Formats: sequence, C-alpha cells, structure tokens
Amino acid sequence: MATKEAPAVASRRWAALFFIGLAQLMIVLDGTVVNIALPSLQRDLGISDGDRQWIITAYTLAFGGLLLLGGRIADYTGRKRTFLIALLGFTAASALGGAASGFETLLVARALQGAFGALLGPSALSLLTVMFTLPKDRAKAFGIWGAISAAGGAVGLLAGGALTDYLDWRWCLYVNIPIAVIAVVGGYVMLTESRREGRARLDIPGVLLVSAGLVAVVYATGRAEADGWRSATVVGLLAAGVVLLAAFVLVESRVPQPLLPLRVLAHRTRGAAYLSVGLTGLGMFGAFLFMTYYMQVAKGYSPIRTGVAFLPMVMMVLVSAAGLTARLMPRVPPRTLIVPGMLISAAGLLWMTTLDPGTGYAGGVLVTGLLFGLGAGMIMPVAINYATHGVDPGDSGVASASVNAAQQVGSSIGLALLNTIATSATVDYLASHGGSPAIAKQALVEGFGTASAWAAGILTVGALIVAALMNAARPEEQSAAEDSGDAAPLLAHS
Repeated sequence: MATKEAPAVASRRWAALFFIGLAQLMIVLDGTVVNIALPSLQRDLGISDGDRQWIITAYTLAFGGLLLLGGRIADYTGRKRTFLIALLGFTAASALGGAASGFETLLVARALQGAFGALLGPSALSLLTVMFTLPKDRAKAFGIWGAISAAGGAVGLLAGGALTDYLDWRWCLYVNIPIAVIAVVGGYVMLTESRREGRARLDIPGVLLVSAGLVAVVYATGRAEADGWRSATVVGLLAAGVVLLAAFVLVESRVPQPLLPLRVLAHRTRGAAYLSVGLTGLGMFGAFLFMTYYMQVAKGYSPIRTGVAFLPMVMMVLVSAAGLTARLMPRVPPRTLIVPGMLISAAGLLWMTTLDPGTGYAGGVLVTGLLFGLGAGMIMPVAINYATHGVDPGDSGVASASVNAAQQVGSSIGLALLNTIATSATVDYLASHGGSPAIAKQALVEGFGTASAWAAGILTVGALIVAALMNAARPEEQSAAEDSGDAAPLLAHS
C-alpha cells in the first residue's frame, strides 16, 4: 500500500503549490494582458501598424523556441534553482518593458520575457510533477494547475482592460513584479531542490534544430495572418520548420543524451494528452479572440466591460477544473473526462455561429463562455497530468516543456488559421451584401461564426482521436497495480 505523508510535509507541498501557481498565472496572463493594451502603447510609443505585431511575436517566438531547452536546463541544473532564476529574470524584463521609452527597448523586454518564461514554465510544472505522486493529491494539484492554465488567459483580458482604462498600459507589464516577488520569496522558503542525476551533456544539435524549427513554425503562422497562407515567405518558413523538426527527431533517436527522449512522446497516453492540450489551446485562444472582437467591435463594449464579460467563463473553469474534475480524476480513466470536455468546448464554439450584432449577452457570449469554460476545465487538468504521468523523474522538466510547446504551437497555428478563415468569410460576405456600417458588423460576426464552426470541427475530430488513443486505466487501479508489483499489464495498454 502507498504510504501517507506526514502532515507537515503535506502542508508544505500545498503551500509550495500556491507559489508555483502564481508563477504559472503570470506566464498565462502575460500571453493576453498586453493584447488589450496594444492600441494604447502603440499610440504612446509611436509604433507603426507594421511593427506592432512584434510586441506579441517577440514574446511568443522566444517562449516557443526555447521551451525544450528550458525544460532540460531545469532537469540538470535543479528545478528550484531554475524556477527562482527564471522568476527574477522575468521580473527584470517586465520592469524594463514597463519603463520602455521606445519600440526597440520594449521589443527586447518582450523577447527576454519569453526567454525567461521558457525557463519558468517547464521548471514550475516539473516541480509540481515530482512533488505530487499520490493519485488523489495529484488530481487536486493538477485540478488547480489546470484551472490556472485555462482561466489565466481570460484573467489577462480582464486585467489588461482594467489596467489600461484606470491606470496606464505600462502596468500591464509592471503587474508581474509583485506577483513574481511573492513567488520568489515563497518558492525559496517552501520548495525543495530536485534534479536529474548524472553529469549534464547538452545536446547542442538538438537544441539548435528544435529551437529553429519551432521559431520557424510560430513565426510563419504569425505572418500568415497578414501575408496569407500561400505567400512564399509563409510556405517557405513552414517547410523549413517541418524539415528542421524532422531532423530533430532523427538526431534525438541517435544521440546518447537527447534533449527530448523520444520515449516521452511515443507513449500513447502522453501523445494523446499533448494533442488534447494543443487543440484546447487552439480553441481557447480562438474563443478569446472572437469573443473579444465581437464584444468590442460588434457590441461596442469598452475594454473593462469586455474583461468583466469574461468573468463567468473564468468562474466556470475554476468550478469545473478544481471541483468536478479534481474529484473525478482519481476515479475514472482520463479519456472519460477529456473526450466529453472537448465535445462540450466544441459546442461552445458552435454557439458562436448563432450570434448576430443584436444578440444579447445572456443568450450569446455568456452561453459560449460557460460551455467552453466547463469543457476546458475538464480537459486541461487531466491532459497536463497525463502528459507528465509515468515519466522518469529525470525527464520531468523536458516532458513539462513538451506540454507548454504543444499549447504554444497549437494556439499559434490555430489563431493564424482561424483568423484567416474568419477574414475570408468576412470579405466574401461584404462582397455579396455591400459595405454599409450595419452590414460590416454583420460580416464580422459571420466571419467569426464560420471560423468557430471550423474550430468546433477540429476539436470534435480531436476528441475522436483521443478516444481511440488514450486507453489508460483508472489512476487508482494503476496505483494499486504498482503497489502490488503488477503494473506491467496496465502500463502496456496505456
């Protein structure tokens, strides 16, 4: 039988989770908090329309390109040490960005935020993975973590609107400083160091290949929004990214100490979990984008009112992830939560197709937000748990980085693809109905509805794939088998 923890040890772990969760909130929040402030900072710093995308892109490129390296650094140099250094670096970069007097300084600050975020995300999740091993405690911890991951983006929209309206766009960056300071102090006191045994040998070819490949894919999808998917630049970058990532897989199968051991990805349950996280990122950030523009452009909401309108979705995520899912996760196989969650999220996106400029909040955005919040809260805790479940403790950092990479690539490709679909549908509607202001709003909503239907279809297909792939046993059964020394039959099917 699994032994119980001493009360003091258990309470210390839950206290540590609070500070790790603050770091994760800061990372997720930073992915959207600047978006609402973008028009204000653009005017203040005199940034051109052509350059403004780099404020977002600089962060996503550095974050996505360096994630796997950050995970491996955490494994070998110490997860607590990496966590604390990354927090301090993220704080300094946020302060630099908030104080920026020009475009160049802000660009450097955002790139540094992304780089330190690529250290912080994997180290935080890997600390959680090695701290919580008992199924019930792990379910509660990942329920909280999943709620933060799913709700953080919407919290960022609310915080961005409030800070921009009532203070200044610079506070969208300064807000990270007090959060990080609290996390640093608490993490230093509460966390215990853990690292992979043995001497570190950095897989330089693997680092270069995967970083260049991820940067090429993320940058290409960002360019696709403006240049179109058929442009030579986008096609060339996507092709280069695919070739580089294929070469990375080949190298990793041959080097003695790979950056990303292929056994981490080859596991059926973990592979399905990464797919779930990536597709949920696609749907989640697509929903944020469409709902934000629908409320601000079609309905005329202010930034702060838009942020408040997301609150029911945030609350539903918290109830679903930390309540329903945390209770069921130790008792049921993972796909019995993830698959319905993906289908419920798809239903939320489909509801967007029923909206028009005159639809009321209660019958429109509220329904979409509640459905998507319920679904995301069922997916994220379980998927993140099983994306790191059963991994060798020495590989927990790079497995955690793979989760972050799946979400980053999924959301980047998804946003670019869905935005292209929405724009094309809007242009087609205008071409056939005219260009009056009323028609323009309806055309915008038609575009969002078309793209949401595509996103719902992608999530539905993903749910079917996950249902076929993810056939892991219930955690309690797996734990009992491991305690009795008979885990092999269960693991063979997972």
